[in-house]
Amino acid sequence: MDKQNQVYWDYVRQEFRRIWGYEDFRPPQGEIVQTLLEGTDALVVLATGGGKSICFQLPALLKNGLTLVVSPLVALMENQVQELRDRQLPAALLHNEISKLQRKKTLEALGKNQLRLLYLSPETLFSKPVWDCLTQPHLPINGLILDEAHCLVQWGDTFRPAYRRLGTVRSQLLKSKPPGSKMAIAAFTATADPVAQKTIAQVLQLQQPQQYLYSPYRPNLYLQVKVAWTPRGRRQQLFNYIKQREKQSGLVYVRSRKDSEELAQILQQKGYNTRAYHAGLSGSERRFIEQAWINGNLPFVVCTCAFGMGVNKPNVRWVVHFQAPCLLSEYIQEVGRAGRDGKPAEALTLVSECTGFLDPEDRQRREFLIQQQRSLSRRALELGKKLPKQGSIDEVARKYKEGAIALSLLHSQNQLQWLDPFHYIISPKSSQPLKNDSNATQIMAKYLTTRTCRWHFLLQAFGFDREAKNILKNLKCGHCDRCRSS
Repeated sequence: MDKQNQVYWDYVRQEFRRIWGYEDFRPPQGEIVQTLLEGTDALVVLATGGGKSICFQLPALLKNGLTLVVSPLVALMENQVQELRDRQLPAALLHNEISKLQRKKTLEALGKNQLRLLYLSPETLFSKPVWDCLTQPHLPINGLILDEAHCLVQWGDTFRPAYRRLGTVRSQLLKSKPPGSKMAIAAFTATADPVAQKTIAQVLQLQQPQQYLYSPYRPNLYLQVKVAWTPRGRRQQLFNYIKQREKQSGLVYVRSRKDSEELAQILQQKGYNTRAYHAGLSGSERRFIEQAWINGNLPFVVCTCAFGMGVNKPNVRWVVHFQAPCLLSEYIQEVGRAGRDGKPAEALTLVSECTGFLDPEDRQRREFLIQQQRSLSRRALELGKKLPKQGSIDEVARKYKEGAIALSLLHSQNQLQWLDPFHYIISPKSSQPLKNDSNATQIMAKYLTTRTCRWHFLLQAFGFDREAKNILKNLKCGHCDRCRSS
């Protein structure tokens, strides 16, 4: 590094210390920050608690233009923006739940180039008022960050089809900017196997991205799966587990809003100080529960997957999956909320016995989700045959209820090209078999029933073969129920 670059890098580290108070970067934060400051595309897979947010927030704050942060959940945006605002930093967010007045103020600040970070969902990014503001020639845009990028893979085909249009954002925004303008794209996630990494890179149209791929292995996190023979037995195991850890901070994950409400009520009746948390709550309710939990006023929360992304609480000692997630990527995300301070933590998953004879709920939920996804995919692809070969998504969505999903699925099958974020052309010459949605759930089921080291299974599933072999060299990891029992 020459003298000029060294001076600039010293300034970067000085700003890092001033804003966040840390003495120095943790590996690989410094390298990622440098990559984004250079305007290079990046794909970052870094374990939960690895400090991903700082890696894109610092470069954004050091530049003069705007960085867009596409985020999947309102709660996640609110947490990150509030932390930045608490430090008096120029960041804002846009989503459907904010007031008209706040939206107006944010768009005005945006138009005056007073913001450095703008958090928004892909759907909000493509709304006309926001897009019209972003395409103003005088507004420099330095980068697009896709936070929690695994959501593009998990949700992009059917649940959140707007994700599939993100690849055209760079080219279209640059068309409205002065000649020579540049814009980098970076994707950040804690969980992406090699197939997911390829999908993310292709959809975002990353250009020779620097890759930072780090395994999710956490030697301080003990993984355990226990069989619950009946619904009553499942609840009793949870009660016993929590009772032994009453003074510790934890999380109980369920899979639906209804489950979170019902289980929280049962626990409250038993005298536990807890609350249900899900995406159906208002922003103020979610914020209140998060702060109460972070401050220690709520020992644990009964929550859906809507809780945890971006919430910074290092001393979580345990995570219980009262109901197992259907996807391994969700599991890794959620257990990763425990032990971020590096101290010992536990992750317990309760499951029905393999036949599901006495407690069929797990099997029924898994089969329902698979059938629901397949049915939606079939309907959408049939609809795709009726759509105009070229047109706009707005027209299709107005005419057909599942029109946007049909376009998204055609794109995932390489039968559609987005000309820009709003217009498409169907070219069915190239196609590929429809994704088998049961494969991902089968992998999760195999993890829950594996007789071998759980960390070895996870590392192999996410493509970290070298790290998996290292565990085998030591015969066992010592941090899961399979290894300890053997």
